[in-house]
Amino acid sequence: MSSNAERAYEALLARKGEEEGVGEWFLVDQDLVNAFADVTRDHQFIHVDPEKAAQLTPWGGTIAHGFLTLSLLTHLSSSIRQSLPPLDGLAMGINYGFDRVRFLTPVKVGSRIRARSALRDVALKPPSSVDLTRAMTVEIEGEEKPALVADWITRLVFA
Repeated sequence: MSSNAERAYEALLARKGEEEGVGEWFLVDQDLVNAFADVTRDHQFIHVDPEKAAQLTPWGGTIAHGFLTLSLLTHLSSSIRQSLPPLDGLAMGINYGFDRVRFLTPVKVGSRIRARSALRDVALKPPSSVDLTRAMTVEIEGEEKPALVADWITRLVFA
């Protein structure tokens, strides 16, 4: 086991359960939703037809794809100002996956969203890695319930 990974594990474990921070607001506009629809080939009217969505849905207009909101976690989390301990020998961080994802409230086009992160778990993984599980919440400005909650796992690989 890498001593760098072991030191990082101990330092991060001491922060387990702590909120890491809140990111900046980000506008979800129709152009972004349309681009995501083109990439994923998901052109359901609730996402791309504002007039039809206003007439036939309870949201009064179009909404973002749930998977668009999820995919924005990378961008949304980049503005969270985390104060991580020194991570000597860190070679890379990789997206390991999710343990849980729930879409709770649709994101109406024209809304602003942001991410909130808390360190849920830390696990030492041989031969030289540490898995961080973050409880991520995507908040919608002006809404009581979040857009989504997810347990996101990042693997830190040490030299």
